[in-house]
Amino acid sequence: VAQGLEAIRTRVERESGGAIKVHIIGFAKFIGDVSEGARAVLTLFGVSIVITALLVWNYAGRWKLAAAPIVCSLVAVVWQLGALTALGYGIDPFSILVPFLVFAIGVSHGVQKICTFRNEVFKGQDGPTAARAAFMQLIVPGIVALMTDTVGFITMLVIKIPTIQELAITASLGVSVIAITNFFLLPLLLSYLRLPDSYATWVAGRREKGDAWWRKLAYGMKPRPSMVIIVLGLALGIWGERTASRIHIGDTQAGRPELRPGSRYNLDTTLIASKFSISADVMSVIVETVPNGSVDHEVVTLMDEFEGRLLQVPGVQSVMSLPSITKIYNTYFNEGSLKWRILPRNQPALAQAASPIETGSGFLNADASVMPIMIFLTDHKAETLRAVTDAVKAFAAAHPSPKANFLLASGPAGVMAATNEVVEAAEKPILYWVFGAVIALCLITFRSVQATLCIVVPLAIVNYLAYALMVYLGIGLKTSTLPMVALGVGIGVDYGIYIFARLQTALKAGEYFEDAMFAALRDAGAAVVFTGLTLAIGVSTWVFSSLKFQSDMGLLLTFMFLVNMVGAIILLPAMARWFWRHHTGRTAVPFPMRR
Repeated sequence: VAQGLEAIRTRVERESGGAIKVHIIGFAKFIGDVSEGARAVLTLFGVSIVITALLVWNYAGRWKLAAAPIVCSLVAVVWQLGALTALGYGIDPFSILVPFLVFAIGVSHGVQKICTFRNEVFKGQDGPTAARAAFMQLIVPGIVALMTDTVGFITMLVIKIPTIQELAITASLGVSVIAITNFFLLPLLLSYLRLPDSYATWVAGRREKGDAWWRKLAYGMKPRPSMVIIVLGLALGIWGERTASRIHIGDTQAGRPELRPGSRYNLDTTLIASKFSISADVMSVIVETVPNGSVDHEVVTLMDEFEGRLLQVPGVQSVMSLPSITKIYNTYFNEGSLKWRILPRNQPALAQAASPIETGSGFLNADASVMPIMIFLTDHKAETLRAVTDAVKAFAAAHPSPKANFLLASGPAGVMAATNEVVEAAEKPILYWVFGAVIALCLITFRSVQATLCIVVPLAIVNYLAYALMVYLGIGLKTSTLPMVALGVGIGVDYGIYIFARLQTALKAGEYFEDAMFAALRDAGAAVVFTGLTLAIGVSTWVFSSLKFQSDMGLLLTFMFLVNMVGAIILLPAMARWFWRHHTGRTAVPFPMRR
């Protein structure tokens, strides 16, 4: 349909020599533009995979070693899509990017395994033994990280919006599949690899440069510098929390939020709204009344008063209802005199004026017991929708009537208003569930309050900073951006878990803190930095999507990948240094297992 409409537009404008301009709005055209943008996202998906594969190859140094995590991650995506189909689900524009997130999570865990695998090979182990050792070393932190991801995604089911619930199922199913591909298929593939002696020399040369930086960071992280880092991090978190309180619930710009402001559809919508008293942003208030309410003077007068009240609300362009049309027809039955543009008190006269309005008009049902009131808005910004819904609620509360009940709301703008209310109600619970799951799993795994704080505090700070970024970029909290909280936390927690697991192992083995932190950063930290940069570069391509909400998702995920990585590399060691400040080269104390 959308292609046919575009063909008509092109033909009319061409044949008129530009004298006639055609502007098209409506559901069919909108869906066509969204579908076209969604197909373009598949291209960006392919570009992201290629970029990620090249970066992994550059990191691994051998194409066979790099191909193993890429292949396993792609297999996870294929299994995810197959499982969704078997369960009766599909991929819509809101969840079309989830397969790449599954691919990204798979690569993140896979890079940790190939790093550990080659370290074991350099110790003299053969392929099967090295793969088994990598599996044993990473099974606990890897499973905990994937469980945290899965639980975090499942928490999105508390949001009673079908698109978000389907996204939660899609994401959690994909992460569950990664547990199979990364902990069973990947070790099997690695066990068949043989790395030449020259490869060890090449890796040693590259690691020598990185080790100097890691050594400087680990041994320079004294209690005083670490406290400065902690204070700065907490200050950023407090600033982010205060800024985040100004975030808008819903859209902050005019036009369809799924499309960019400069898209043809949004430009047509803006022009039509400016030239005429109609728009694509329609909210319908449903009036439940007694049978034959259309000829009840008390009911239609109350509806007419409601219409007049709504016309005074900023953002309301026009209102159409059965009473307003009835008044127009009443003038026709009275020689067109404007003084008769009223609602007749006499029931037969009122019935005569309302008789031309049929049920097919959408302004009443068969027995006139339900009569919608259509409200045309200038836009669907969050403040506009809130002002209208508040006005409807205030009018209904101030004018109780046994014959008329004003109910919110249907129509595109009505659905948006209801969605905004659901998102606002779910914002806090989803944060509590996500961070509650992370805290619980970290406590169970590491059995240390200090360890849990080292992992969770950086995540919380990054979460508030992401909200602050949304405030300054004018991105509202809505169905497309709210899931980014769970997705960003779910992926970011992997960084901290891998680093702290390696740190804990070294401390429990009796190493001094400086040596233990150096080993953790050299082994897990290098992979975390590479993974954070790789995923950020890959997901940043989404910013160029023609779909606005997917561009926003790409921007937020890029920010969260990068800043979570920085938090795991800088803030986590600083907090650990302070908590275990006596575990130095001069005085070693046992690693605290329980608090």
